[in-house]
Amino acid sequence: MPFPTDVPVVDTMIGFPHEGWDQYAFIRRQTKDRESREDFEFPAEYMFKGVPKDLPTDDPVGFTLHEMDRFGIRHGLIGVGDETSRTALRKHPDRFLASSNVDPNTGMDGIRQLVREYEEFGVRAAGCFPSGTFPQVPIDDKKMYPFYAKCVELDIPIFVCAGVPGPRLKMAPQHVKLIDEVMYDFPELVMVTRHGCEPWVDLAVKLMLKWPNLYYSTSAFAPRYYPKAIVDYANTRGAHKILYAGYFPMGLTLDRIFGELPSVGFKDEVWPQFLYGNAARLLKIDPA
Repeated sequence: MPFPTDVPVVDTMIGFPHEGWDQYAFIRRQTKDRESREDFEFPAEYMFKGVPKDLPTDDPVGFTLHEMDRFGIRHGLIGVGDETSRTALRKHPDRFLASSNVDPNTGMDGIRQLVREYEEFGVRAAGCFPSGTFPQVPIDDKKMYPFYAKCVELDIPIFVCAGVPGPRLKMAPQHVKLIDEVMYDFPELVMVTRHGCEPWVDLAVKLMLKWPNLYYSTSAFAPRYYPKAIVDYANTRGAHKILYAGYFPMGLTLDRIFGELPSVGFKDEVWPQFLYGNAARLLKIDPA
């Protein structure tokens, strides 16, 4: 099927242009190689070509909205951790959906913050970067369990980075096998993986078959590099399990993403679910 142009899109990972690259200081403080600490502006720069740079920052919300409109993105899932994002959520609640960042090292203070952001911004999801926490906290660590429990209580999904991280950080906290115990202990928890699950994609597919509340999003991958196992799974038993996520403006342009999407070999019935339906269901958005 040609890429559908009449299906709205929910982007489950989008952001706004920033002045400089200070937002990645939390990664640099635990990297050890010279390139990461001194040369790279973007922590995974060695992997990404054509990282969006020199984007206008005088009206970052307006710029991202303009890009969303160009490509039919109806809703974008964004964080609440900076004033730009909070402004976007207040001014454009019909376009942006709030996601609360989880740092398991914060303990009960972090739980209380999640609840405050849920009450103030109507948070639809939480997110965690296990290898990026400092100190690192594995997906199945006991520090994560209160946050999983709170997500179940609030009835929101948690998006968790899984697989080898792009930045030069230790990968052990994000091994896909760690997801199994979490889903066993929290059968009501809805978890969506981010950033590919490589090189354990086959294991991720097996776990999605096993656990009904485990999903996969395509963040940080240009469509030409979507793992074949994920495309095959979406086209067979997993059409309801795979969500679109971009990576703009962190590492990819929307021009590149939407220029490559038509070449992804999804079946006709997969596209509407991938682009909108699955995210709409998990994030409680009105049907298209």
